[in-house]
Amino acid sequence: MNNVLILMGSDSDWNIMKKAADTLKEFSVPYEAHVSSAHRTPEKTMTLVRDFSGACIIVGAGAAAHLGGVVAAHTVKPVIAVPLNATALHGLDALLATVQMPSGIPVATMAIDGAKNAALFALSILAVSDEKLRSRLEEYRRTMTDEVEAKDQKLQQLLRGA
Repeated sequence: MNNVLILMGSDSDWNIMKKAADTLKEFSVPYEAHVSSAHRTPEKTMTLVRDFSGACIIVGAGAAAHLGGVVAAHTVKPVIAVPLNATALHGLDALLATVQMPSGIPVATMAIDGAKNAALFALSILAVSDEKLRSRLEEYRRTMTDEVEAKDQKLQQLLRGA
């Protein structure tokens, strides 16, 4: 099934992780989202991961950011981690904790607070076997290209008028 599970360690993470949900919604890809901590609710986390029948999982976590690794250790589905800016280290701790996963248990790691890119990466995974979704992603990228070209044209007009 082409749906995505979004997990986050705290409800305060939703303001960032909502960007992943909004992007999935824009592409009409169903998702479910839960607050579940690798440390404070480990049984709930494992139940959510084991019972999930969808294609891939996006996790958002700050500080030590073990959620991605714990989730990846319990599934062979792709896990995409979003390190969150949640401490005095501004997300660097979460980034390093996630990107340094030991060999054998991979976790795709996005930029700090990169929830939108996590959703786009999940969509790319789903598009491998979904021609319609692949076409929509290609159109999305063409639209971005057109927007950049329009901005450049506007800048060039401004520079010529200066």
